[in-house]
Amino acid sequence: MQLNGSQIVMECLLEQGVDTVFGYPGGAILNIYDALYEYSDRIRHILTSHEQGASHAADGYARATGKVGVCMATSGPGATNLVTGIATAYMDSIPLVAITANVGTALLGKDSFQEIDIAGVTMPITKYSMIIKNVKDLAPAIRKAFRIAQTGRPGPVLLDITKDVTGAMCEYLSVEPEPIARQKFSIQEPDIIQALDLIEKAERPMIFAGGGVILSDASEELAEFARRLDAPVTCSLMAQGAFDQANPRYTGMLGMHGTKTSNYAVTECDLLVAIGVRFSDRCTGNTATFAKNAKILQLDVDPAEINKNVMTDASVIGDVKLILDVLNSRMGEQHHPEWLAHVSDMQQKYPLTYPADVLTGPGVIAKVSELTKGDAIITTDVGQHQMWSAQYYTYRSPRTFLSSGGLGTMGYGVGASIGAQVAHPDKRVINFTGDGCFRMNFNEIATITRNNLPIVTVIINNHVLGMVRQWQTLFYGKRYSNTILEDKMDFVKLVEAMGAKGYRVRSMEELEPTLKEAMELHAPVVIECIVDHDDKVFPMVAPGASIDDVFSAEDM
Repeated sequence: MQLNGSQIVMECLLEQGVDTVFGYPGGAILNIYDALYEYSDRIRHILTSHEQGASHAADGYARATGKVGVCMATSGPGATNLVTGIATAYMDSIPLVAITANVGTALLGKDSFQEIDIAGVTMPITKYSMIIKNVKDLAPAIRKAFRIAQTGRPGPVLLDITKDVTGAMCEYLSVEPEPIARQKFSIQEPDIIQALDLIEKAERPMIFAGGGVILSDASEELAEFARRLDAPVTCSLMAQGAFDQANPRYTGMLGMHGTKTSNYAVTECDLLVAIGVRFSDRCTGNTATFAKNAKILQLDVDPAEINKNVMTDASVIGDVKLILDVLNSRMGEQHHPEWLAHVSDMQQKYPLTYPADVLTGPGVIAKVSELTKGDAIITTDVGQHQMWSAQYYTYRSPRTFLSSGGLGTMGYGVGASIGAQVAHPDKRVINFTGDGCFRMNFNEIATITRNNLPIVTVIINNHVLGMVRQWQTLFYGKRYSNTILEDKMDFVKLVEAMGAKGYRVRSMEELEPTLKEAMELHAPVVIECIVDHDDKVFPMVAPGASIDDVFSAEDM
């Protein structure tokens, strides 16, 4: 049948199972938005307050569902406002398709109004980016974009469509999408044999799980692998929820703000099985001393990650769900009671603690964890509250912790919470943020109230840029250059002006009743929690130090 380019975009989105897109209209993309009006009964559009909010919402939707998130923006500044969100998705391997519209083909390269080469701009931060200048290429390009976004290691793809293409007519034939096959071809038998040999010889094995476990839906296989290997498990920031944190095998997060138990156990183990991790500097510390007593076995879908940051002794390349399936079916059950007892003793010796009598970030997050019983989707911004969210909330299942890990994007949380809540309207969604981060994208509270999304946003307000100030305190002689936020901002009045219910909490006695009331409202809520500006995230490893040089407040 004959359709115009914008209708073809809609039909292709329906082919791919897309039911929701996030975006903001403008001149060059008007034809596509006109088609959205026609297809509004089948494709829901969430109008955000800013294009960056749309990209974060699409990212949050993707993380919460495992599906491809979709965002849209017009040419010029609309497209460039997506860049931070695209880069966030790229660093954390999140499947995203960003659709932008550009000026007409005849106007390209002439510095036309709102013209920009967004495909060129985003080339380093996408798996694939292209501009479409012929309507006959449109449907194949969209199908290719979704396939690339989901194949192998996921990631974002950008499609830029010239305005004349969005209005041009073309014959359209519906195509059933081919299933996305898991990467199996690279799982080699010699690699499996070598992995099994290392496993059987290990006396002190440790599992280090990364975000790839969640991306491949391999949490059940990881749990079985940990049982069969009889090993403790530590997780990266991106793997929160990949392993049930109520399981006694879980030792906490690894790295700069990891637990002492995890950092010491990785240092003492004789085999480190790294699953879906990229050995970020925030996890490894000094790579020369990382896991210095261990053989390292790395399982990952991306061969580029092998021996990139940390040298390995063996590796298996492929989808980690399939790799774990193979290993679980072929390895004998291992037994390491003395090692597990030693790790358990460390957990008792080095617990995470916080003062119970005053309001603190850890106390707020621990109370939310208690009240929700770990059954909520948590989004965060970046900084101290992000680390506390990883340390003090007990995640029971994957896709319940949504946070910007690789890029560390302040302002991510509100948009991501929108995507998560739209994806899961019956789930409790709670966004933890700091006063510095909240300023970045608080305009998306208007998006939340416009759509009556029952998101609870908790601001940990210490009136400073907390993590930067912590570094200034510890490493910069307490020279607090531009990190103090003692201004007249009233967050409660601000959010109420945008239609949300606002609360302010100053003590632990006020916290629980306020949280309970907020969650019972089933409406947009923002809770400002006033904490001390010198609260710090501990444990901590100094930049460039070995992870076993981890220290806490008591050590100081």
